[in-house]
Amino acid sequence: MDMMCGLPTRVEPNIAAFWDWTWDELVAYDLPATLQHVHDQTGQKPHYVGHSLGTLIALASFSKDQLVNKLRSAALLSPIAYVGQMTSPLAKNAADNFLAEALYWLGLDEFDPRGEAVVKLLKNICKKPGVDCTNLLNSFTGQNCCLKSSIVDVFLEHEPQATSTKNMIHVAQMIREGTIAMYDYNNEEENKKHYGQPNPPLYNMTSIPHDLPLFLSYGGADALSDVNDVKLLLESLKDHEGDKLVVQYRQDYAHADYVMGENAGQVLYEPLMAFFKLQ
Repeated sequence: MDMMCGLPTRVEPNIAAFWDWTWDELVAYDLPATLQHVHDQTGQKPHYVGHSLGTLIALASFSKDQLVNKLRSAALLSPIAYVGQMTSPLAKNAADNFLAEALYWLGLDEFDPRGEAVVKLLKNICKKPGVDCTNLLNSFTGQNCCLKSSIVDVFLEHEPQATSTKNMIHVAQMIREGTIAMYDYNNEEENKKHYGQPNPPLYNMTSIPHDLPLFLSYGGADALSDVNDVKLLLESLKDHEGDKLVVQYRQDYAHADYVMGENAGQVLYEPLMAFFKLQ
């Protein structure tokens, strides 16, 4: 661990402080640093492509009018903003049964989906009525239409990757509350300490600049980015300039199709690149 002015500039993964973050910190620090680095290296404004949590980070940043001047445009695939109507049996049951909170109380700061503790809790969830984990990926993402078994095998060799347990708690709070808010410490004094108010501040999607070029694509079979939740996001964007917002709907697509679908190059990425070329 290096030190600068008495503060750590590097923290090892086996230390709890390494995992003391949620997507709030990705909005405040990681995404701005990434885009600044790209700009410093290229001297250009990049296009942004986000999938799932990557869209939430971008949308939350845009709602605070951050980064907008550093981007040419943004593509949001399987957008995650409102998640209160999520239909994923695994994600919904994990949130309703405070799975992430249980791991946190057990002292597990790293949420590793491949770890023994998480696997044990997932097995318990899979035993619950209405939860079929025979196909774990589809049980989590929705019924993907266009995945080859070979690409799924490659995916599962490397994914899902670990995140912080605190981040999983934050997402679970969003699922239960149906709001887009900063992390809730479930303690008025702690919230006041971090935010200066008893409740965590909301991210306001209606404050996203109306002239920011956005390409948004969502799927009818997506159990994580549910159609009804996406409609709430689109309602927030109703005042967006007409020529700055392109919305694509794929009735057959679920969450993983957007990154691994065998026809994604043709039906998704070709129109996405055409959109970028216009910006």
